[in-house]
Amino acid sequence: MKRSHVNEILRASEAFIRSHGYTLPPFAYLTPEGLRKSEHGEIKRRRMGWDVTDYGGGKFDELGLFLFTTRNGLNADLGQRSAMLYAEKIMISRKDQLSPMHRHDLKVEDIINRGGGTLVLELFTATPEGEIDRDAAVTVLCDGMERTLPAGGHLKLAPGESVTLFPTTWHAFWGEGSDVLIGEVSTVNDDLTDNIFAEPLGRFSEIEEDEVPLHLLVSDYDDKL
Repeated sequence: MKRSHVNEILRASEAFIRSHGYTLPPFAYLTPEGLRKSEHGEIKRRRMGWDVTDYGGGKFDELGLFLFTTRNGLNADLGQRSAMLYAEKIMISRKDQLSPMHRHDLKVEDIINRGGGTLVLELFTATPEGEIDRDAAVTVLCDGMERTLPAGGHLKLAPGESVTLFPTTWHAFWGEGSDVLIGEVSTVNDDLTDNIFAEPLGRFSEIEEDEVPLHLLVSDYDDKL
Protein backbone atom coordinates (compact mmCIF):
# COMPACT_ATOMS: atom_id res chain seq x y z
CA MET A 1 0.00 0.00 0.00
CA LYS A 2 1.18 3.54 -0.65
CA ARG A 3 1.67 5.69 2.44
CA SER A 4 -0.51 8.35 0.81
CA HIS A 5 -3.37 5.82 0.62
CA VAL A 6 -2.82 4.83 4.25
CA ASN A 7 -2.92 8.50 5.30
CA GLU A 8 -6.16 8.95 3.37
CA ILE A 9 -7.67 5.91 5.12
CA LEU A 10 -6.63 7.24 8.55
CA ARG A 11 -8.28 10.61 7.92
CA ALA A 12 -11.50 9.07 6.63
CA SER A 13 -11.60 6.49 9.42
CA GLU A 14 -11.10 9.05 12.17
CA ALA A 15 -13.97 11.12 10.74
CA PHE A 16 -16.23 8.03 10.54
CA ILE A 17 -15.43 7.13 14.14
CA ARG A 18 -16.25 10.66 15.32
CA SER A 19 -19.51 10.61 13.37
CA HIS A 20 -20.66 7.79 15.65
CA GLY A 21 -19.85 9.72 18.84
CA TYR A 22 -16.67 7.78 19.62
CA THR A 23 -13.47 9.66 20.40
CA LEU A 24 -10.03 8.10 20.08
CA PRO A 25 -7.60 8.45 23.02
CA PRO A 26 -5.08 11.33 23.02
CA PHE A 27 -2.14 9.17 21.91
CA ALA A 28 -3.93 8.62 18.59
CA TYR A 29 -2.98 12.12 17.57
CA LEU A 30 0.73 11.92 18.32
CA THR A 31 3.00 12.70 15.41
CA PRO A 32 5.71 10.15 14.59
CA GLU A 33 8.17 12.45 16.39
CA GLY A 34 5.94 12.67 19.46
CA LEU A 35 5.53 8.91 19.61
CA ARG A 36 9.31 8.49 19.76
CA LYS A 37 9.47 10.19 23.18
CA SER A 38 10.41 7.85 26.02
CA GLU A 39 7.18 8.42 27.99
CA HIS A 40 5.24 6.71 25.19
CA GLY A 41 7.26 3.49 25.31
CA GLU A 42 4.36 1.39 26.58
CA ILE A 43 2.33 2.26 23.47
CA LYS A 44 4.98 0.59 21.34
CA ARG A 45 5.53 -2.33 23.74
CA ARG A 46 1.80 -3.11 23.85
CA ARG A 47 1.38 -2.43 20.12
CA MET A 48 -1.44 0.05 20.63
CA GLY A 49 -2.50 2.47 17.92
CA TRP A 50 -3.31 2.70 14.22
CA ASP A 51 -3.50 -0.36 11.97
CA VAL A 52 -4.47 -0.64 8.31
CA THR A 53 -4.18 -3.85 6.34
CA ASP A 54 -4.98 -5.08 2.86
CA TYR A 55 -3.70 -8.56 3.82
CA GLY A 56 -1.07 -8.23 1.09
CA GLY A 57 -3.65 -8.31 -1.68
CA GLY A 58 -3.33 -4.72 -2.84
CA LYS A 59 -7.12 -4.26 -3.01
CA PHE A 60 -8.03 -2.59 0.28
CA ASP A 61 -11.61 -1.74 -0.69
CA GLU A 62 -12.30 -5.41 -1.40
CA LEU A 63 -10.02 -7.18 1.09
CA GLY A 64 -8.95 -5.14 4.08
CA LEU A 65 -9.68 -3.69 7.50
CA PHE A 66 -9.04 -0.56 9.55
CA LEU A 67 -8.23 -1.08 13.24
CA PHE A 68 -7.14 1.01 16.22
CA THR A 69 -5.98 -0.74 19.41
CA THR A 70 -6.94 1.43 22.37
CA ARG A 71 -5.59 -0.83 25.13
CA ASN A 72 -3.71 -4.12 25.33
CA GLY A 73 -2.12 -6.40 27.87
CA LEU A 74 0.99 -8.52 27.41
CA ASN A 75 1.24 -12.19 26.49
CA ALA A 76 3.80 -12.64 29.26
CA ASP A 77 1.09 -11.85 31.83
CA LEU A 78 -1.37 -14.49 30.64
CA GLY A 79 -2.00 -17.01 33.40
CA GLN A 80 -1.55 -14.53 36.22
CA ARG A 81 -4.44 -13.94 38.60
CA SER A 82 -4.11 -10.17 38.63
CA ALA A 83 -2.84 -8.47 35.48
CA MET A 84 -4.03 -6.64 32.39
CA LEU A 85 -5.28 -9.71 30.53
CA TYR A 86 -7.52 -7.89 28.08
CA ALA A 87 -7.48 -5.73 24.96
CA GLU A 88 -9.84 -3.38 23.16
CA LYS A 89 -10.04 -2.25 19.52
CA ILE A 90 -12.23 -0.07 17.38
CA MET A 91 -12.45 -1.19 13.75
CA ILE A 92 -14.18 -0.27 10.49
CA SER A 93 -15.40 -2.83 8.00
CA ARG A 94 -16.44 -1.07 4.83
CA LYS A 95 -19.46 -2.10 2.83
CA ASP A 96 -18.68 -5.45 1.13
CA GLN A 97 -15.03 -5.26 2.32
CA LEU A 98 -13.94 -8.74 3.38
CA SER A 99 -11.86 -9.59 6.41
CA PRO A 100 -10.80 -13.10 5.39
CA MET A 101 -11.45 -16.41 7.13
CA HIS A 102 -9.29 -16.86 10.23
CA ARG A 103 -9.23 -17.92 13.85
CA HIS A 104 -6.97 -17.47 16.87
CA ASP A 105 -5.11 -19.92 19.09
CA LEU A 106 -5.38 -17.88 22.31
CA LYS A 107 -7.69 -14.93 21.90
CA VAL A 108 -11.34 -14.96 22.92
CA GLU A 109 -13.12 -11.91 21.54
CA ASP A 110 -16.43 -10.12 21.60
CA ILE A 111 -17.18 -8.51 18.23
CA ILE A 112 -19.71 -5.69 18.60
CA ASN A 113 -21.60 -3.75 15.95
CA ARG A 114 -21.18 -0.18 17.23
CA GLY A 115 -23.11 1.47 14.40
CA GLY A 116 -23.62 1.82 10.68
CA GLY A 117 -24.73 -1.07 8.53
CA THR A 118 -25.19 -4.76 9.32
CA LEU A 119 -22.10 -6.77 10.28
CA VAL A 120 -22.14 -10.17 8.61
CA LEU A 121 -19.95 -13.02 9.89
CA GLU A 122 -19.40 -16.31 8.06
CA LEU A 123 -18.74 -18.97 10.70
CA PHE A 124 -17.29 -22.47 10.91
CA THR A 125 -16.22 -24.56 13.87
CA ALA A 126 -12.74 -26.06 14.05
CA THR A 127 -11.84 -29.74 13.88
CA PRO A 128 -9.79 -31.19 16.77
CA GLU A 129 -6.72 -30.46 14.60
CA GLY A 130 -7.77 -26.80 14.24
CA GLU A 131 -8.83 -27.00 10.58
CA ILE A 132 -12.17 -25.79 9.19
CA ASP A 133 -14.98 -28.29 9.74
CA ARG A 134 -17.19 -27.84 6.69
CA ASP A 135 -19.90 -30.18 7.99
CA ALA A 136 -20.46 -29.46 11.68
CA ALA A 137 -22.87 -26.82 12.95
CA VAL A 138 -21.36 -23.91 14.84
CA THR A 139 -22.72 -22.48 18.10
CA VAL A 140 -21.83 -19.00 19.35
CA LEU A 141 -22.96 -16.67 22.12
CA CYS A 142 -24.76 -13.53 20.98
CA ASP A 143 -25.22 -11.13 23.89
CA GLY A 144 -25.36 -14.10 26.27
CA MET A 145 -27.73 -16.22 24.18
CA GLU A 146 -26.71 -19.29 22.18
CA ARG A 147 -27.15 -19.20 18.41
CA THR A 148 -26.54 -22.29 16.27
CA LEU A 149 -25.89 -22.03 12.53
CA PRO A 150 -24.96 -24.57 9.87
CA ALA A 151 -21.33 -24.76 8.77
CA GLY A 152 -20.58 -21.60 6.81
CA GLY A 153 -23.75 -19.93 8.06
CA HIS A 154 -24.03 -16.15 8.04
CA LEU A 155 -24.60 -14.43 11.37
CA LYS A 156 -25.98 -10.91 10.94
CA LEU A 157 -25.47 -8.36 13.70
CA ALA A 158 -27.45 -5.11 13.76
CA PRO A 159 -26.05 -2.07 15.60
CA GLY A 160 -25.82 -2.86 19.31
CA GLU A 161 -25.60 -6.62 18.82
CA SER A 162 -22.48 -8.71 19.49
CA VAL A 163 -21.02 -12.19 19.28
CA THR A 164 -18.41 -14.00 21.39
CA LEU A 165 -15.83 -15.94 19.36
CA PHE A 166 -13.62 -18.60 20.90
CA PRO A 167 -10.41 -20.02 19.35
CA THR A 168 -12.48 -22.92 17.99
CA THR A 169 -14.50 -20.56 15.77
CA TRP A 170 -13.32 -19.74 12.26
CA HIS A 171 -14.75 -16.42 11.08
CA ALA A 172 -14.74 -13.97 8.19
CA PHE A 173 -16.76 -10.74 8.16
CA TRP A 174 -17.85 -7.71 6.13
CA GLY A 175 -20.23 -4.75 6.21
CA GLU A 176 -23.63 -5.08 4.58
CA GLY A 177 -25.70 -2.09 3.48
CA SER A 178 -23.08 0.47 4.55
CA ASP A 179 -19.80 0.76 6.45
CA VAL A 180 -19.81 -0.66 9.99
CA LEU A 181 -18.09 0.61 13.14
CA ILE A 182 -16.95 -2.45 15.10
CA GLY A 183 -15.85 -2.78 18.69
CA GLU A 184 -13.64 -5.63 19.86
CA VAL A 185 -13.12 -6.59 23.50
CA SER A 186 -10.81 -9.56 23.92
CA THR A 187 -8.10 -11.44 25.67
CA VAL A 188 -4.61 -9.94 25.16
CA ASN A 189 -4.17 -9.29 21.45
CA ASP A 190 -1.10 -10.51 19.55
CA ASP A 191 -1.39 -9.88 15.83
CA LEU A 192 2.18 -11.04 15.24
CA THR A 193 1.56 -14.68 16.17
CA ASP A 194 -2.12 -15.31 16.93
CA ASN A 195 -3.83 -15.04 13.53
CA ILE A 196 -4.37 -18.32 11.70
CA PHE A 197 -5.71 -17.72 8.18
CA ALA A 198 -7.48 -20.27 6.02
CA GLU A 199 -5.42 -19.10 3.03
CA PRO A 200 -1.80 -17.85 2.97
CA LEU A 201 -2.06 -14.13 3.72
CA GLY A 202 0.01 -11.36 5.23
CA ARG A 203 -1.49 -9.76 8.34
CA PHE A 204 0.48 -6.55 7.79
CA SER A 205 0.88 -4.65 4.53
CA GLU A 206 4.08 -3.60 2.81
CA ILE A 207 4.16 0.21 2.73
CA GLU A 208 5.51 2.24 -0.17
CA GLU A 209 6.79 5.53 1.27
CA ASP A 210 5.49 8.09 -1.21
CA GLU A 211 4.75 10.72 1.47
CA VAL A 212 5.37 11.42 5.16
CA PRO A 213 3.27 9.33 7.59
CA LEU A 214 0.34 11.15 9.15
CA HIS A 215 0.58 8.72 12.08
CA LEU A 216 2.70 5.62 12.52
CA LEU A 217 1.01 2.24 12.19
CA VAL A 218 1.71 -0.49 14.73
CA SER A 219 3.53 -2.28 11.90
CA ASP A 220 5.90 0.72 11.67
CA TYR A 221 7.04 0.56 15.27
CA ASP A 222 9.92 -1.87 14.91
CA ASP A 223 11.50 0.08 12.04
CA LYS A 224 10.63 3.69 12.86
CA LEU A 225 10.70 3.96 16.68
